[in-house]
Amino acid sequence: MKFSRYFQELMLAYKAELDDLRSDSEGKDVMRHRLKEKREQLSFLLPMMASNPEMLAPAFHDAFLFMNPLSFEALASKEANKLPNWKSLSGAVKLEPWAEKMAQMVLAEEAGDAFMVTAACLEYLSRSHHTRASAASSNEDEAESDEHDQDGDADLHENGDLDGNYGRHGRDDGDDGDDMDLEEAGADWLAEQGFDRKD
Repeated sequence: MKFSRYFQELMLAYKAELDDLRSDSEGKDVMRHRLKEKREQLSFLLPMMASNPEMLAPAFHDAFLFMNPLSFEALASKEANKLPNWKSLSGAVKLEPWAEKMAQMVLAEEAGDAFMVTAACLEYLSRSHHTRASAASSNEDEAESDEHDQDGDADLHENGDLDGNYGRHGRDDGDDGDDMDLEEAGADWLAEQGFDRKD
C-alpha cells in the first residue's frame, strides 16, 4: 500500500495515541474507559481538528463499517488537499449508530468534512495493519510448529522409535525376519543350564 506523506505521518501519530490510551502506568487495559472519556470531551477537542486530527480520531475508533476497502487503499495515497468530501464516501463506509451524533457535531465545523475522511482512513489503516501483523505472526507460529514437528520426527528415528525396525522401547521387536526365534533361544539357554530340552 502506498502512503502519502500526510497519512504516513498521521498514521504514526494515531497509532501512538491509541497505544497511550490502551493501558495505564500499571499495564492494565483501560482503553474502553479512556475512549469513553475522549468521546465525552469531543466538543472541547474540536478546535484541534485541523491541526492535530490524531487527537480527535480515536473518538471514532471502531465507529466505521468499511463497505469498500479498496477505496481506502487509494485514499491512503492522497495528500490532505486532495481528499474527497465525506458524502462521496457514503457507499464505501458507514458509521455505527452510536457515532452518528458525534459525526454531526464534527461536520458542523469548517474542517469537519476533511476530518471525517481522515479519521475513517486512519481507522482503516490501523485495522489493516493489525490484520497483516496478526497474519504474519500466525504464519511464523505455523512455521515454528512445522519445524518443531520435523525435529521431533527426526529425534524419534534417531532413538529407534517408529522407524519400522525397533519397538517403542528401542529393542528389536522381531518383525524384520532376521531374528532368532525367542522360544528356541530360551530352550537352548535352559539346556545349557542342565534342564532337559522339551520335544
